[in-house]
Formats: sequence, structure tokens, C-alpha cells
Amino acid sequence: MTRPSSRTRRYWLGGKRADEQDRFFREALEARGSRAGNAEDWQAGWFTGTPEMAQFRKLTPRHRLNHLPGNNALTLKSRLYQSLATLRERMGERFGPHSPQVARLDFFPRSYVMPDDYHALQEAALAAPARRWILKPSNASKGKGIRLLDDAADAPRQANWLVQEYLDEPHTIRGHKYVLRLYVLLASLDPLRLYVYRQGFAKLASAPYDHDDTGNLYSHLTNPDINAHNTEAEVPVEFIDLDRYRDWLRQQGHDDNALFARLHDQLTLTVIAAVDSFRQRCADEGVDSRGGYELLGIDCLVDADLKPWVLECNLSPSLGVCAGPDSGGPLEETIKRRLVEDMVELVDIDAQETPANDQSPQTLRDDAQRELSRAGDFLRLYPNAKPADYLTFFTLPSRLDWRLADALDAPAPAEPQLQRGQVCELIDNDSLALYDTQHGSLLSLNDSAALIWLLASDGETPSTITDHLYHASQSSHTPPDRDALERHVWQCLEDWCRQGLLQQAPAYQDTTSLQTVPAHATATTGTPACFSVAGHAWALHTNSTPALARLAGALTLPGSTENRALTRIELIQEASGYGIMVGTERVASHLGLAELGPRLVDALGRRALAEDQVLIDTALLVHPDTPDAAVLVAMVDDDWQPLRALIEPLGYRLMRGLAWHRQAGDRVRMLALPLAAPGGRLIAPSPSPSTELHIVGAALCNGDAPAPTPLRLLATLLPASRYADKRPPDGHDVSALLDWLAALPRFSLPSDAPELARERLEDATPHALSTGS
Repeated sequence: MTRPSSRTRRYWLGGKRADEQDRFFREALEARGSRAGNAEDWQAGWFTGTPEMAQFRKLTPRHRLNHLPGNNALTLKSRLYQSLATLRERMGERFGPHSPQVARLDFFPRSYVMPDDYHALQEAALAAPARRWILKPSNASKGKGIRLLDDAADAPRQANWLVQEYLDEPHTIRGHKYVLRLYVLLASLDPLRLYVYRQGFAKLASAPYDHDDTGNLYSHLTNPDINAHNTEAEVPVEFIDLDRYRDWLRQQGHDDNALFARLHDQLTLTVIAAVDSFRQRCADEGVDSRGGYELLGIDCLVDADLKPWVLECNLSPSLGVCAGPDSGGPLEETIKRRLVEDMVELVDIDAQETPANDQSPQTLRDDAQRELSRAGDFLRLYPNAKPADYLTFFTLPSRLDWRLADALDAPAPAEPQLQRGQVCELIDNDSLALYDTQHGSLLSLNDSAALIWLLASDGETPSTITDHLYHASQSSHTPPDRDALERHVWQCLEDWCRQGLLQQAPAYQDTTSLQTVPAHATATTGTPACFSVAGHAWALHTNSTPALARLAGALTLPGSTENRALTRIELIQEASGYGIMVGTERVASHLGLAELGPRLVDALGRRALAEDQVLIDTALLVHPDTPDAAVLVAMVDDDWQPLRALIEPLGYRLMRGLAWHRQAGDRVRMLALPLAAPGGRLIAPSPSPSTELHIVGAALCNGDAPAPTPLRLLATLLPASRYADKRPPDGHDVSALLDWLAALPRFSLPSDAPELARERLEDATPHALSTGS
């Protein structure tokens, strides 16, 4: 790293000039000693809109500009949709249309670009008559030209229009629709480093939301430039800062952390979808991307189910104060001022730290950590603590992306392997050419590129390809530069992946836990494992090896045709954990690895209930000599291990879960749910010849009295009791359950006194131990 000269730095304000856009940037730079320059003399440029390419070509690590070529892949509404749709299509080709990777990209509404998609729009409208549509100009801001369409047939057939599915069930604040404005900073293009500002705004519509009043834009649009004209509104433009918004969510009983974890994942994937466009344009135009950064204003809608959606991405987001003095204006000004101050510090606008030419993993890591130390209220989205979670979404991560991820992640993510894409290989004598079957172009390869292609398409990683080239060059008179060879290999692979000739192989994932998974538990989206709970089986789809390891106790070998008729379970890998889909129903989101097994057992156990039955998730002790009799044991906590260690030496089998009905007397149906070990690991239940059991006694594990009262047993069982729809038992069932417990022999089982436990079991079920050891 080198220190810059002490010459006074100059800033340049250009583009669609407005004092409200320039003020905070100008004040921030003048406070740092910079002085006004012009289009020919500047080291820090602030441009509203898109500057001419000549200005981009001035970029260096000491000449900083707030834009980069290729940003229209995000900031044009039509291009944003195409970027995201292309990423989703690519993930579908690699992992399957129902894969967790594709599900993770379900956060942007379907869009149709006019006039090319006009007929596809009409077909979509015919297939879903109740669907609503919104018309937007492809390249406009401040709400200009936006309106709802009552009939998709009214969509214009001219260019520069976009028709989008309208999300007509929004979450509301005091009955008003709102959109979240989040500020995302692309601080470095290669390697990718991405941030989101901690603060932002909920922008409210000025009229209460009315689903049916499609002509009232004040009800349906949140753009402040539109709502400012609503003379009937007491507060036409209202901004609520994110701190107050999140506090309000918590007061409403919502999990704001889960919502923002999903939002942050969506923001990261949105920018990754456009990285190729940025990098290709910079390469084509000879632009040094180290001098550029991009502040984006991304608008997200939260629907009535608290699912976030990315709507649009704004170039040069407004930094003027839109809200009035009594509706959030002063706080809006404070937040935007600090946003700009933190931004110029984070991007090192006055080039106090000029990056060194060293591109080693340690140097990249140090640069990233120094940048993070300057971040202020910016939160780093990427690279996060586990950058490998995102590497698979790149067309191909660059060499620097990979090196930075390798330096930050522990254990290091697996190096990418590639496979052939839309390409046909043509061989003429000793020459190799590639025919791009998608675009109809032909690419001839020299000897070095041909060797790289053949090795890469056979699954070799960039490092092993570099090794081959290095050793093949040893016989030359000039010693090979291994670092240059590696750069050349990565560049070739990036170019070919960008053209679709190669693509990352689906197997590109962290495989450090493979040895912990049973041989039959290697489920992928295409080859499901058989997940068994309560005598029923489901087809489990997941690409997560750690999840399979935790669930191994409930996995069984499927028959050759068994999976065809099984209901599908899909584990979706989210940025903040896992989601669970059973059939078409999403039953859980944002689960930690340790929560997966217990949540699955609960969800599937309840599905095994008959009408009006109650699931009681507790222990049953069954002796092999009397397989149709059981002692019910109320568990004080979720740790099954002490009870298991106590009763198995006494000859009992520990079973879990029963289906109870108040009219069934002392007969219950045993569900035989998998046992739970610490960390949410599932343990297969012992085999049992009978599922219809006669309950001969009720015990309290580690109770403090020899004979617990029926009420004490009931209080212990109720938290583990629920109907199929998760409701707790009603008053009639609770009363009947208490009467049932009162009629049973009752005793405590001390886990630290096995002989005393044995005596009490013998007293309750003497016939069960008549031949016990």
C-alpha cells in the first residue's frame, strides 16, 4: 500500500444537476479539504445520471466516480428483470426448477417487456384472470408514467414499456401501503464487495390502501413525487426510518431480524445477477473498475405474508429531503447526510489508501477488513461470514472473488468445477473450435486455450489447470510465471462462462461433511431420500449435506418405485438458515441447522393425526414382553438422552409420540417419532410390532415427588400437545386428558437412581418385567 501525494484534491459535480442531489456530497468533501474542480480536473466525481465513457476512462484508484459502466443491468427496469430471470434460469438448468437455489430467487414479480412480450403477457393474463398488472416505463423515475391496468390487453405495444405482475396484497402501516427504500453500495467490483446502509425508509402511500380502487394512484403508489400532489391527504409524503419501522414490526409480533435477513439475501443476489454486465462493460471499454463505486436505491415491497419482493433499483437515488417537517423530514435529512458521509469514508474518496498491486489472498483480506473498518453504518452484505453460500450464484466467480472468499471462509470453499454449456466442439486436424449453439458464433482456440478448455470441460479446477500449464511450460527457455498463468486460466474460464459455453457444475458446494452421512442419504434435488415419520414416508429433496447428516436417523432406503408417489419435502437453503416446503406449503423459514429435525418431526407428526386427535409429543416405554402396553412419561425438557440411558438397561424401548383421542379410553396410537439428540440430530426409533397401545401408567421424568399429581403431569404434557393445525387442545380435550391421567397409576422416574426407577416400573407394570434382566 502507498500513500498519496498531498496535492489538494478536487471534486466535480456533473449530470442532471440539482442542489438537493449534490449538497451532502459537496459538504462532505469540502469538510475533508477538497475543492471544486470541473469535468477536466477532478479526483472525486459525483454525477447524477450516467456520465460519458470518456469520464469512466479516467478512473484509477486515485480518481473516484460514483458510477460504473454496465449499471443499466440493474437500473433499467426491463434489464433488472432480465438479469434476475437469467440468473434464475441458470440455476434451474444446473440444479433443477424446484431446487433450493431457484426457490431462493423467488423474490421478483414476473415482468413483460413491450412489445416483444406482448403475446406472452396476454397468455399469462388468460391463464390467471384474477391477476393484476402494473404498467411502468422501462427507463423513468419518480413514478412517471406508472399506472395499473384493469385489462392486460390495454398494454402499449411500443418499446420502452414494462408490464409487471402487481402484488396486490401488501403489508400495510396504519392501512397504508408502503415500500422500503434500501441503500446498497457496490464498493468494489472485482473482487465483489457489497454493503447495505443500516438506515433507510418506509415510504408510505398518502391514501389508505384500497384493493379495488385501481384508479387512485395515491392508494397504490408510494413515490413521493406522486403523493406530494395529494391535496386531500393530511400528510401527503411520509417517511418512516428503518429503526422505527423495525421497532413497530416487533410490537406487532413480527420477527424483524428474519425479514431483514431475507431482504439482505435478496439484495446480494440482485447485484450478483448483474456482476457479469458490469465486468464485461468495464473490460470492453478499458475502464479501471477500482476507481468506481455505485450507490443504488433499491425499492422492496413487503407483502401481507411478510415476504419481501425486489421491485426496482434506482440509479443516483434521490438524496433530497422529500418529507415535510412533521412527517419525518428532519430525520430524513440527518440519515441522508450521514449516508453520504459514511459512503465517502468507506470508499476512501480522498485515496488515503491506494491498493497495492499484490493480489495475494492475505492482501485481499486485509484490504477488505480495512474497508470494513471505515464502513460506519454500512453493513457488509458480501463477502459475508460464509461467502461460499453465494459463489455458486456467480456465472463464475473471478480469481479475486475466489481468493477473497478463500481468505475469509473457514473451511475454505471448494474450488469451482465446470461443465460444458451450450456449445459444440469442432476439431479440424489439430485445431479446436467452439460453436456457440445459442448465438451461432464460432470461436477458434489457440493451443494454450484449447488445453485449458479440454481440462476445464473434463472437470479440472482452475488450480489444477494452472498446474498442467505450468509443468507443460517447464521445457521452454523462459521460466513460466505461474501467477500470470493462473490469471490467464481464470480469464479464459470467466469469458467462456459468461458466453454460456461453460457453466459451474451442480456439485460445486462445500463437501466437508460427506463422511458423516449414511450411504443412502445422498439426496439431491433429482434423487430424493426417503424421510420416515410416524409410519409415513416422504421424498426429501435437499442439496445440504449438513442437513442430511442431522436428519440421518429418519432416513430410510426407498424402494425402486416408492418415491414416485411420495409427497415432496424440500429443504431450502436461505441466507439466514433453512426453509421447509411440504408439498406446496411452506411450513417454516429461517431455521438453524439444529432446528430442522425437530421442526420436521413436529410438522410431519401432526400430518399423521386423524380428525380430532391430539399429538402428545412425549415418551412411551414399551417392554418387548408386553409390546401392546406402555408407560407414558412426561418430559420436563427436550433432552431424551438421560431417559434413554436410564431405561434401556432395564429392558425397555424408548418410543416417542402418541395420537390421543378423548373417546378412545386408555388406548392410544403410538407415532414412533424419531428421537431428538442434542443439536437437533434425529435418532431412529426402536422397531415395535404394535402401534395400538394400552397405557398402563404415567410417570414424570425426574419428578420431585414419588407420585406426581394429575395436574402436574397435565402441566408438563400440555406444551407438547397440539392438533394437526398446531392449535393447543380445547377445554373439552384438556378436561378429558386430566381425567384420563387421574385414572392411571402415577409415579416419578429418577434418572440418577436406576434401581429406584426399576422398582417403580415393576410396581406399575409387574408383568412387563417378569423375565427382564
